[in-house]
Amino acid sequence: MKMNILSTLVISCFCVLPTQAQNFNLQEIETYFLQNNLSLIAKKYQISQSEALLIQEKLLPNPSLAISEVNLWKNGSAEQLPYLFGKYGQTQQISLELEQLIETAGKRKKRVAIKANEIKQANFEFEELLRELKKELRLTYWNLFRISETRQQTEALVQLYQQLNEQYTRQANLKNISQADAYRVQTAFLNLQSENAELLQEQAEHLLRLQQLTQIPNLKLEQIVFPIIPTNLSQKIPLNISETTQQNNISIMLQTNQIDLAQKQLDLEEAQRIPDLNLQVNYDRGGNIMRDFVGVGVRFDLPVFNRNKGNISAAKSNIEMQKVERSAIERQIENDSNFAIAQLFQFEKLMKQRNDFSQENATDLLQNYYKHLQNKHITLMEFIDFTQAHLESQKAYNHWVNQYYANYEKLQYLAGKDF
Repeated sequence: MKMNILSTLVISCFCVLPTQAQNFNLQEIETYFLQNNLSLIAKKYQISQSEALLIQEKLLPNPSLAISEVNLWKNGSAEQLPYLFGKYGQTQQISLELEQLIETAGKRKKRVAIKANEIKQANFEFEELLRELKKELRLTYWNLFRISETRQQTEALVQLYQQLNEQYTRQANLKNISQADAYRVQTAFLNLQSENAELLQEQAEHLLRLQQLTQIPNLKLEQIVFPIIPTNLSQKIPLNISETTQQNNISIMLQTNQIDLAQKQLDLEEAQRIPDLNLQVNYDRGGNIMRDFVGVGVRFDLPVFNRNKGNISAAKSNIEMQKVERSAIERQIENDSNFAIAQLFQFEKLMKQRNDFSQENATDLLQNYYKHLQNKHITLMEFIDFTQAHLESQKAYNHWVNQYYANYEKLQYLAGKDF
């Protein structure tokens, strides 16, 4: 009997342990994101594609071989020639031409340089996608924190009002209180339930997005570990934040690479003014005064009508346009950075004031007001006003926390690094 009980306990342990839900903090969530995000994986293939195209661009063009003037019959005017092989080919005529394109003015090297810039562009785009998705991941995480805190406070009120609604409904049926008071409690109760349902829907949307970003299946809010809220993030901002942002911001780096790419495109267009050479080697059997004729030649376009002026002018305009766009991006990023810093300090100040002011536990405060209502020390309207103001205050604070982290993450994104 004891052995059966022991066996049952062992089997139960092995059955229960694998089903225990794994918890994830922000760092672990980011690890899953880097390993499993499908958009990042697809972007890596795009980089590999650009690298393959660079290898292809380095290759020389293949020579061309032309075979012509081959006679399949003879007539009476045919001359007697030495046999080609065996007893065949005494009247056989044939012409061979081998041609090789020689690009002038370093056109191939200029195209290779353009492909190298396109690889840099693909890498910058990958980095940009990584930073954008990483920022979205963190903002989703902090939105779930806001929802978790708000739901906890809302559900505490829902439980209070559920008890209150049952009590007031029963007393109203007994004619001990007015139907109006019962209706007020019921309305407040339904409003809280509606708010809680909206929070649940918002939570589901953010959890779904987090699952898409990390590929963690069946992720639940209870599995996510949230940290203690710090209120000193402003101290982590580098003193040279403006310089760091201008140097590391991915949008500026992308635009700078676009300028380099436009300049290399101009170099290529200017090189196109010089015609390429086609070197030729010819062999002709029986087609000229010499029975076996070997000659060399060259073929090239005469730059009479087309000097590629239009493409050169367009390439120059593109360079100027890219420079103007970079200046606009630099100004926009500087403005966004300054605004995010100002917002960060503002929400940090609000959070510190709230933390200094709120010392009593919120749950105990609600319970005390509920007792005051039960003991008729306050009226029903005073209780409803207090609970609504209390909930709005809690929601405002959670919103401050969310915006606090949102501005901090935006600063890290703009600066191109984690502080």
